[in-house]
Amino acid sequence: MQELRDKYLNAVADVTDEAALEEIRLAALGKKGEISLKMRELGKMTPEERQTTGKALNVLKDEIDAALRAKKAALADAALDARLREEWLDVTLPGRPRRQGTIHPVSQVMDEVTAIFADMGFAVAEGPQIEDDWHNFDALNIAPEHPARQEHDTFFMHRDEGDDRPPHVLRTHTSPVQIRAMLEQGAPIRVIAPGRVYRMDMDQTHTPMFHQVEGLAIGKDISMANLKWVLEEFCKAFFEVDGVELRFRASHFPFTEPSAEVDIRCSWEGGSLKIGEGDDWMEILGSGMVHPKVLESAGIDPNEWQGFAFGIGIDRLAMLKYGIPDLRAFFESDLRWLKHYGFSALDLPTVAGGLSR
Repeated sequence: MQELRDKYLNAVADVTDEAALEEIRLAALGKKGEISLKMRELGKMTPEERQTTGKALNVLKDEIDAALRAKKAALADAALDARLREEWLDVTLPGRPRRQGTIHPVSQVMDEVTAIFADMGFAVAEGPQIEDDWHNFDALNIAPEHPARQEHDTFFMHRDEGDDRPPHVLRTHTSPVQIRAMLEQGAPIRVIAPGRVYRMDMDQTHTPMFHQVEGLAIGKDISMANLKWVLEEFCKAFFEVDGVELRFRASHFPFTEPSAEVDIRCSWEGGSLKIGEGDDWMEILGSGMVHPKVLESAGIDPNEWQGFAFGIGIDRLAMLKYGIPDLRAFFESDLRWLKHYGFSALDLPTVAGGLSR
């Protein structure tokens, strides 16, 4: 017994890796190990010999097993120490900076527009993107024969056979939000309605979904002069210029009378857009005085109240401010479109250096 003890305890003490340690364990305590074979011989012994030898073998087995476990723990600690020395890391060093994305230019412009009009006392009104035929067309004085009510201009929702409910559409403008706001709040009222709108426009300069903000102000003495002041103040704040000149051109919209397209004085000299100077004019929005029939549809007496309304394309404003002439930059999943026009989705956008045409 003493010979076996010295043999395996010395072997365990001298081993230098876990693989060799496992070989020692198998040689001593495995199914065919020396001590295991000695245990099998107990059945051939007399009861007196079995009692004495069995006790000694069990003590030896436990002692060798304890030595194996201790050695395995020591080898693991030594390996960890060596790894820590080799893979030393200075945890006091500053972390590597990671680039962070920023808000999309369309969303940023929507926030900017909202903030500017909020400073002028306009609240934000919201409504559903799936609208019924009345809110989207009838209440806005859009006649049944108007082209906007045709399927080639508007997305109509599918109806199952036998479903006789009024038609529903993907809203073609945010004007239905104005109707809902007037029905809910009455007059006087001053709101803007930003959001997504949908039309069957699919070509190089149009997309079937775009963003729009419409404004509405109803009072007893509101006039076109008030409309002009509001739009001038908005343009000065949005384009960050001290002065702007707007030109109103007579136009027609079913929901306003009189109606006007609004142009802004600008310059394209050197291929860069400059607002408020130059000899060029650029159309930026449509506007007018709210039609009396629209007021009546919203439950407001047109003999007592009057007001103005306007609509601006947010995508167009973003393109002008950031010099992005291609709509694909806003809607393609490939961010290289934005980078191509000087706006990185991972950098803060700026307006420095003018806007390229």
